[in-house]
Amino acid sequence: MKLIVNGCAGRMGQALSTLILADETLELVGGLEPAKSPALGQDLGRLAGQAACGIVATDDALELMRQADGVIDFTVPEASVQLAGLAAQARTVHIIGTTGFNAEQMAQIEAAARHAKIVKSGNMSLGVNLLAGLVKQAAAALGDDWDIEILDMHHRHKVDAPSGTALLLADAAAQGRDVALDKVMQSGRDGITGARTPGDIGIAALRGGSVVGDHEIILAGENEQIRLGHRAETRDIFARGALKAAVWAHGQAEGLYDMQHVLGLKDPK
Repeated sequence: MKLIVNGCAGRMGQALSTLILADETLELVGGLEPAKSPALGQDLGRLAGQAACGIVATDDALELMRQADGVIDFTVPEASVQLAGLAAQARTVHIIGTTGFNAEQMAQIEAAARHAKIVKSGNMSLGVNLLAGLVKQAAAALGDDWDIEILDMHHRHKVDAPSGTALLLADAAAQGRDVALDKVMQSGRDGITGARTPGDIGIAALRGGSVVGDHEIILAGENEQIRLGHRAETRDIFARGALKAAVWAHGQAEGLYDMQHVLGLKDPK
């Protein structure tokens, strides 16, 4: 499978390039960076701290999309939306690990998925997505008298909060309770907030150091608690999940999928 890495000079882009170059079943055919990026023209292997591979970073997405079976994208919402449109034109695979989309941008991605094979997830880790399944089950089994709170810890450079992972886990809890997340989510608390509203799903975002990603889901009942969690120790787990998603999506019909589909926890039809 011939793959492009969008944001190839970033931390996730470097991890993806390294894994693709080491995988005999995959072929790295290009890397994208925005115009005026200092990485343009640089070898992708060198950017990733590896031996030179003979492929250089470019900003010509349209030309690369003609050569590839898919693109993997951990960048920013504006770039991901634009790339989704190109994936629709090429009728190819687009793996989106970008987070922080607004409603209008999500609508554009959904429109692109009518002609592209898009897998979008707030977290590409296989472990996190299995955790989401457990959270959904637990929330479904327990009543509203059990409070749900999510702790979301990331490195100091992360620009969005709550993280895509925290939102994925909160949405899993909301699905378990058969409610819309936007009706029950409480993101951060400050001042005199009053007593907790039954059924709320709370998220507290913490930022600091070089933490790749720590998440804990607390289900608190009377005199007892259940705690479920996940700790990411390296970005490779997200990159490996994204590559698994790309290979899976290559054989699917056009549409918008998530990692639950990739893991077989949802029926893609």
